[in-house]
Amino acid sequence: MKRIHVCKAVITAALILIFFSTLVADEKTAKVDQLFAQWGKPHSPGCALAIIQNGRLIYKQGYGMANLEHSIPISPGSVFYIGSCSKQFVAMCIVLLSAEGKLSLDDDIRKYIPEMPDYGIPLTIRHLIHHTSGLRDYLTLLDIIGMDFGTYHEDDVLELIARQKELNFKPGEEYLYSNSGYFLLAVLVERASNKSLREYAEEKIFKPLGMKNSRFHDDYTELVHNRAFGYFPGGKDKYRNFISTFDCVGSGGLFTSVEDLFLWDQNFYHHRVGGKDVIELMHSKGKLNNGEELDYAFALRISSYKGLKTVDHSGALGGYRSYMVRFPEQHFSVICLSNLSSINPTGLSRQIAEIYLADDFEKAKQEIQPLEEDRAGTAGGIEVSGVKLREKAGDYIEPHSGEVIRLFLKDGKLNALMSGQSYALAAKSEAEFYLLDVPVGVVLKFERKEKGMPFFLHVLQEREPPRIFQSFKPVKLSPEQLEEYEGEFFSEELQVAFKISLKEGRLCFSHKNAPRGFLSPTLQDKFTLRNLKMHFIRGEEDEIAAFTLDAGRVKNLRFEKKSSD
Repeated sequence: MKRIHVCKAVITAALILIFFSTLVADEKTAKVDQLFAQWGKPHSPGCALAIIQNGRLIYKQGYGMANLEHSIPISPGSVFYIGSCSKQFVAMCIVLLSAEGKLSLDDDIRKYIPEMPDYGIPLTIRHLIHHTSGLRDYLTLLDIIGMDFGTYHEDDVLELIARQKELNFKPGEEYLYSNSGYFLLAVLVERASNKSLREYAEEKIFKPLGMKNSRFHDDYTELVHNRAFGYFPGGKDKYRNFISTFDCVGSGGLFTSVEDLFLWDQNFYHHRVGGKDVIELMHSKGKLNNGEELDYAFALRISSYKGLKTVDHSGALGGYRSYMVRFPEQHFSVICLSNLSSINPTGLSRQIAEIYLADDFEKAKQEIQPLEEDRAGTAGGIEVSGVKLREKAGDYIEPHSGEVIRLFLKDGKLNALMSGQSYALAAKSEAEFYLLDVPVGVVLKFERKEKGMPFFLHVLQEREPPRIFQSFKPVKLSPEQLEEYEGEFFSEELQVAFKISLKEGRLCFSHKNAPRGFLSPTLQDKFTLRNLKMHFIRGEEDEIAAFTLDAGRVKNLRFEKKSSD
């Protein structure tokens, strides 16, 4: 009789435990649903979401519409273009080929791609993987030319990359993200395996893992079953189509679903594809020539968020945005795929992690990185007097790169114009501000050596080395002085000519579909236009003979002035 009472008590306790566990789980999913509520409507694009814990897909959901024209909702099985999140699959193909003995990570890429120039120093497969190659980014090059992605294909891109006579820097000297490197890795997979990247990934990764809705989309004319179409905001409750014929793979190119990516995520624990050694290699970080270790491994960023170790990568193209983050020590992952360009899957995924891993974050609170702590302030920041804000307004330049940041007041708030985009700032203190509505933490810290002296501006961006900008006064040039910069300038590496002419007393930069705009003088013979930095070079008789152009992932691109004869 006593045993029966004990059994009843155990059963009752178990039922109570299940009830409260379900209640807690429901509270968490309700908070998650609230994060996505603004997109979970029948007239809005949105997201597909997967939350993974301890090897189980504990929550999957679709918010918004996969196709607005046909009123098809997003589901966890909807197939999205995931942009640069594709790179980890390319890296896995390379590692598998290395394990098969078909290549070595330290091979010079010219062994497989002989049409690439000889830069006088070996450029290896490993350099491509860790973004230490120095190769100019092909998407940036095409943007400079004014070509929309989708108007060129694999052969065009390979020819463009091979035409670059110079690198941004010597291989291994620096880290600079380059889509050219991963495009070439896709070419390399094909030449080392005699199979296209799509075929090799299907055989070695997707099929073994059961990823039935995943493929590298190397033919834009093919149908994609259950595709979520991409969109841009077009005004209040209005959207514009993202229509692309882009079919270059390697730098991106993968269509997949959150359900398939769950299977990929779990391979980092059970090692079904590749085995333990391959998975360990995928997590090995790159190193520079000076021994400095990077946080970028094999298309996986090994970092931390608020004290917890993370493995992640993001992706973006046109109307698509994607993010995958794994907290390996907690066996917890979030996958968020979006079909609207204004959605920030990185920020949303981190908020989801904070809901589910609240206790772990609390334990790690003392280990928060300074930048993360700076950005974790009140969303709207603190109030700073107008006097303190006005003294910080002005122009700041980074001497090494020539990049300029302009700070200005708008509606009583400090704003920053950076790389041609305007960002609102919120104050952490009188000397520290952070950018609002950006996917990664960016903090601006003002330093003054002595009272009354100009400010130095320290820019701290998550996963980037700190940079120091100096307050300066841009040079002022009369229309007469600007006339000597006019002319037509030709780039042999791009095979295009840009025209610089004087309009309305300012220098105008133009070429076909390339974005037009006015050049802003900074220092002597130096100008900026959005994210472009131009340095004019003078000849023996002090005449303007050429200019070099820097555009972030493209550096020192030379344009020669054409003779007026």
